[in-house]
Amino acid sequence: MFKGTSASAGIGIGKAVIVEEAELVITRNEVADAEAEIQRFKGALEKTIAATQKMADDLASRVGEKEAEIMQGHMMLLSDPMLTGEIENSVKNDKVNCEFAIENVCNMYADMFASMGDELMQQRATDMRDIKVRMQRTLMGLESVDVSLLPKGSILVAKDLTPSMTAGINPENVSGIVTELGGKTSHSAILARALEIPAVVAVNGLMDAVKDGDSVVLDGSTGEVFVNPEASVEKEYEEKRSQFLKDKKELEKYIGQPSVTKEGVQVEIVANIGKPEDVDKVLQYDGEGVGLFRTEFLFMDRTAMPTEEEQFAAYKKVAETLEGKPVIIRTLDVGGDKEIPYLALEKEENPFLGFRAIRLCLKREDLYRPQLKALLRASAYGDIRIMVPMVTCLDELRAVKNMIAELKEELKAEGVAYDENIKVGIMIETPAASLMADVFAKEADFFSIGTNDLTGYTMAVDRGNAEVAYLYSAYNPAVLRSIERVIKAGRAEGIMVGMCGEAAADPLLAPLLISFGMNEFSVSATSILATRKGISLWTKEEADAVAAKAMSLTTEAEVEAYLKSVAKH
Repeated sequence: MFKGTSASAGIGIGKAVIVEEAELVITRNEVADAEAEIQRFKGALEKTIAATQKMADDLASRVGEKEAEIMQGHMMLLSDPMLTGEIENSVKNDKVNCEFAIENVCNMYADMFASMGDELMQQRATDMRDIKVRMQRTLMGLESVDVSLLPKGSILVAKDLTPSMTAGINPENVSGIVTELGGKTSHSAILARALEIPAVVAVNGLMDAVKDGDSVVLDGSTGEVFVNPEASVEKEYEEKRSQFLKDKKELEKYIGQPSVTKEGVQVEIVANIGKPEDVDKVLQYDGEGVGLFRTEFLFMDRTAMPTEEEQFAAYKKVAETLEGKPVIIRTLDVGGDKEIPYLALEKEENPFLGFRAIRLCLKREDLYRPQLKALLRASAYGDIRIMVPMVTCLDELRAVKNMIAELKEELKAEGVAYDENIKVGIMIETPAASLMADVFAKEADFFSIGTNDLTGYTMAVDRGNAEVAYLYSAYNPAVLRSIERVIKAGRAEGIMVGMCGEAAADPLLAPLLISFGMNEFSVSATSILATRKGISLWTKEEADAVAAKAMSLTTEAEVEAYLKSVAKH
């Protein structure tokens, strides 16, 4: 048995089909006619753009617009004049073949993205390497592996899968995906989840252990992979697959149902989104609103800051689509780890402890005022709430509230409508905010616990560092004590306390969060129904008993083992 990282839930059973792209050998060749070589590059670029657009259109029709945006991101990279200009300049100035120029320029950008430490930027590095190889293969007249032609019942096995390769998979024929490399947040993993194909990534030694035609069983929920298993193992997992599909079907009955505990205590289950278009999925899965709208996506992949009007249109669209349901919008959360050239942010040795989020916004009012003004204007069209990220001291919250008060006066003078009583809350994602939660609760209108960062900062751990990743867990008693403190501080002052990190969708943590008194669970749209079901299984009394025991334990391993032993399904 092999153990990897769970990337897409479900059970995959089938025959291994090893997918490998032949490694390209790129050599430097002198060219006599640089202009002709540039025209050659432009021709390949056009073909690659056309093929990418076709993939995006296909994904949009088969899966959804949100998933198609991954390939649209490739389109933006291919159309970036800075990238294509540097490739052309390399051909012209260095008199080299365009395959070599593409290799150098794309690798430079990919390495830059990969070094940033941010998951989004690291994924951008993967995208850059994907388009690099696709342009080179077009120039060299080489066909890519067509994964759409894999036979029914295939388990796709690969060193790694590029986003473009994953986009071409026919889910009717592919029963599972296993890769030696990759991560849970990679675009390939995101697409696997969207296609509802069970997937396990980061399986060390996979390619040496599997050959074409081998029987493979994988559990996308646990990360377990079996190669040529005994008949008894295969039978066990066939039963698990049937149960998984049955459970998945059963979740549909929670559409239209209230989000309540077993005895009827009401909570709110809302969704995390990154773009206005994502709200369609929220409604599809019966979400009760938006608990986190990440606005930084409006600021990325462009050459100039979005205008107030552009931002207003995006926020208004979400508010109107949700027809009065709450929409919590997080103000800009960027720093030196994100490549946004027009902000001219200096590279920092440790950007996660540096000039970012609210620290940046309060110094850059040219950024912040238009965003806050757009949010205020959009609040006339729905229940918009403003959330401030990375708050560590009360002065920051007060400064934001003062700026909002000034902007309200401006809008009043201009005769522009806005919500006079718009709520302003904070994300609790630092130990400082957690320790001062009782003070913040007197001045903030709501809290939202960002468990991803709160866990990282509390444990002083970079979850991207494999050597210390074992410390990154919301089950750690220090993290749980922090969460409990925040929720109880908020409830003592009568404000709403939500959670928008991954822990909000963890069924093992549901009884603890119910016991602590959390009001709102903000999860991915696809996790809404499962979270609603998980909440419905517990009474407050049962949850209190579990919480009392869990909070008496002293290690992460003890907590996790105990929560697994009392879990309800």
